[in-house]
Amino acid sequence: MSTLEDRKKGFEEKYAHDKEFEFKVVARRNKLLGLWAAEKLGLDGEDAAAYAREVIESDFEEAGHEDVFNKVWGDFQAKSVDQSEHQVRRQMADLLEEAKHQLYEE
Repeated sequence: MSTLEDRKKGFEEKYAHDKEFEFKVVARRNKLLGLWAAEKLGLDGEDAAAYAREVIESDFEEAGHEDVFNKVWGDFQAKSVDQSEHQVRRQMADLLEEAKHQLYEE
């Protein structure tokens, strides 16, 4: 019986680890996206870092990634930044892969 319990505990620990890693990847992607968007918005230094934090925080508004997209897209629209919806979504996808790579390297 202890072997089954050990396996169950192992699976639970792996699941928790995978979920934690996924959370970190998405948070890193959001930071990278925020810094990218800040540059497009003409922000630098502390203003860019503050904007990146806003993007990270926007992910807690609703489930999924649409809240992050809406934050960046809305800010681009408000400032007439020349980027399409597709470009922003593509950047989100590319930065998700970059975030995974960065975290695997750490």
